Amino acid sequence: MAQRILGKPNPNIRFRCSWKTVIYEVLKARQWSETDSELDWDFFWSDVSWLHEFFDHIHLADHQRINHFRNYYELTRKDLLIKNLKRMKKTLEKDSRSAEAAKYDFFPPTYALPAEYGLFVEQFKRNAGVWIMKPVGKAQGRGIFLFHKLGQISEWKKDHRWKVDNPQVESYIVQRYINNPYLVGGKKFDLRIYVLVMAYTPLKAYLYRSGFARFTNTRFSMKKEDILNNYVHLTNFAIQKTAPTYDSKNGTKWPLQSLKIHMITKHGEKAVNELFHNIQMIIIRSLIAVQNVIIQDKHCFELYGYDILVDESLKPWLLEVNASPSLAADTPSDYDLKFGMLDDLLSIVDMERRLPAQSSPKRVGGFDLLIDQGAADAKPSPAILGCHNDRVQQLKKLFGPLARAARHAAAPTHD
Repeated sequence: MAQRILGKPNPNIRFRCSWKTVIYEVLKARQWSETDSELDWDFFWSDVSWLHEFFDHIHLADHQRINHFRNYYELTRKDLLIKNLKRMKKTLEKDSRSAEAAKYDFFPPTYALPAEYGLFVEQFKRNAGVWIMKPVGKAQGRGIFLFHKLGQISEWKKDHRWKVDNPQVESYIVQRYINNPYLVGGKKFDLRIYVLVMAYTPLKAYLYRSGFARFTNTRFSMKKEDILNNYVHLTNFAIQKTAPTYDSKNGTKWPLQSLKIHMITKHGEKAVNELFHNIQMIIIRSLIAVQNVIIQDKHCFELYGYDILVDESLKPWLLEVNASPSLAADTPSDYDLKFGMLDDLLSIVDMERRLPAQSSPKRVGGFDLLIDQGAADAKPSPAILGCHNDRVQQLKKLFGPLARAARHAAAPTHD
């Protein structure tokens, strides 16, 4: 059962929410007042479509908060993410910071299509292997496929009326497929990690300790007959839940802390801590890569869902960053994780003005301060990802007499 620390309810805070998922239940548990007003709200958990339609045409009051930055897509659209990472690497090289530039090696060779189709073909002819095609504007694994022959993509281009000079064509990225993923029980997985950015100028971000590994239902294989089998290669829950072998009771997710402990038993604490530290540095470097292009706005914050793949050499790879990570829950443990994470997020956004105004707390519930460029000590946090999440006890300690005892009435009960 999810828990939260209840301060004094404040029904004067008006919220609007585009989703009837866990975030809606957390907002209701805070006993804020719901409104469907277009602009008369204090806090708005918006979908991106509202942002595109209204944000450039409205003026927000000082106290209002919304859960997306104006051009969030510079980080979360697959082609723009890669463009920004490549640009950052080139900038560092130009500034004679080659050592730091070399650390931007956490994404595989990637090309934007159709614009870079010629460059991709040249690379493919030099080093074929297996590649993966991803549409830039879709989520949940839709439209993704693997291929190992140019003939396969040529046929696909004809079916999609796909021409370089066609401005209406759907944009894709094509990446070299990481064919040596770390396996548990013979199955592939990736990591879903939650990052809360409160500001880009200066950069201030929190990392949630808990996350989960998303597994495939089917054992991994690079045999040619298995290349097109999405149940083997794609970890997206929307795909895996349709597999014939899917277990709806247990799902396909494993807590991040459990995975970390499992890996420590096999590789030792030092190697696994280094892996998790490297994951945190990937997050920081990706945020730094976009901080000069994201439009800073004091009204905005954003929760990102980072997807990370680990290969058999314990090297982490950034797959993508999600602007609207799923906040639906498919199991009780999934619900509890998301409820606690979102409740802690609201504590950091602090509509109720309970945190000290003059400084940023190093930890709020399960969130740890990952980086704060505005602080005197702006060093990144140590490897806290996957550590024990004692969020309830930490919130009691943080809020002290302002907090009541943790209780279960805040969230619905799961049998």
